[in-house]
Amino acid sequence: MKTLILSLIFMTSFTTAALAQEVGRAAAGKYFSGAPRAPAEFSEGDHFLAIHAGQFMDAAAWDWGQQERAEKTGNYTLGVTYRVEKYTSQMDLNLRIEASEYIIANEKPFKLSFMPMITFPEAASKFPLYFGAGIGAGVFFRQVKDKSFVSLDYQLIMGARFFDIFENAGFFIETGLKNHLLATSSGQFNGVFLSAGAVFTF
Repeated sequence: MKTLILSLIFMTSFTTAALAQEVGRAAAGKYFSGAPRAPAEFSEGDHFLAIHAGQFMDAAAWDWGQQERAEKTGNYTLGVTYRVEKYTSQMDLNLRIEASEYIIANEKPFKLSFMPMITFPEAASKFPLYFGAGIGAGVFFRQVKDKSFVSLDYQLIMGARFFDIFENAGFFIETGLKNHLLATSSGQFNGVFLSAGAVFTF
């Protein structure tokens, strides 16, 4: 009888300990499953969208509303740049859509550009500095008299970008050259710009 009582006490203690351990693990699992998680870092399979605004710091135009060279002919730029895909192991392919306003012969031509652009290094590397080049087409919604409503646009850029500063949002600053040649008439524009904006990863 004494042995039976001791056996029952031992089994009861063992079962209680096992149940306590199971409850403890379950509670811990629930606790950690509800813990906040850090936002996922940007990877090469993700995309980003940049929204930017800028100003021409220096600009000149030739044979565009006047015969001679004209200075300070650039006004502002507004744009969106979307990373389409990884172009090579070290570069990205982007699409840039940008609106620009100019000051030509007391008029203000307004243009919308569509430009594929290559940037280096790829965004997934998280390297803060980047360089790029692009070429595309521009369509004028306002233009000076007797000048082409279509242009050949090209850009050379360099900048610094910082991803995931606040969750999936960051910021960037960019400078470089934004030039164009009028397609069906004479006229040329060369501009140096400075822009900044926000970049979103998803």
